Amino acid sequence: MAKSITETVHIDGHGIERARNAALIVGASLFVALCAHITIPLMPLTPVPLTVQNFAVLLVGLLLGGRRGFAAMMLYLLEGAAGLPVFNPSVLGLHGIAQLFGPTGGFLVVYPLVAFVAGYVFERGAKNFVRAAIAGILAEILLFAGGLAWLYALTHSLARAAYLGLYWFVAAEVIKIMFAAAIASRWARRAKAQ
Repeated sequence: MAKSITETVHIDGHGIERARNAALIVGASLFVALCAHITIPLMPLTPVPLTVQNFAVLLVGLLLGGRRGFAAMMLYLLEGAAGLPVFNPSVLGLHGIAQLFGPTGGFLVVYPLVAFVAGYVFERGAKNFVRAAIAGILAEILLFAGGLAWLYALTHSLARAAYLGLYWFVAAEVIKIMFAAAIASRWARRAKAQ
């Protein structure tokens, strides 16, 4: 029996939404990959470079929401593990899946959860700057918990892990959170006005 026009439109609407979500997820993973290449190496002080990558992960979570942000960062990790040049190139010459086991591995593997937390918190409640900043701070706490736990496993010293993966980055991360929160809250206001 032939489908009615309303059934066809309904199915097409779902297909369009799925295609839109897929495009957003792929685009977000590529945005993070691009930002990973904007870097300031801090060698010999620490093998962990200062990058715009964390800002991108926060922004992806805030703009796409928890679920799509998580999916975008999982795709990003799969791209990197497969050997695509999406990770930061300055980490001790490591590439592909080897970089997930290097000094930045702890930060990388929690990216999906970081994006999820940022998006989840921002989605629930008023989408303003304060809520976006709180979402960013909670996500960054998770990011540094993962990164420092991995560095601790590599160095067997909490002081050394904090030296390598925290102290050099606090000021820059505060700036990244504020920028991501400003962009996300402004984007939400514009979307609401339309």
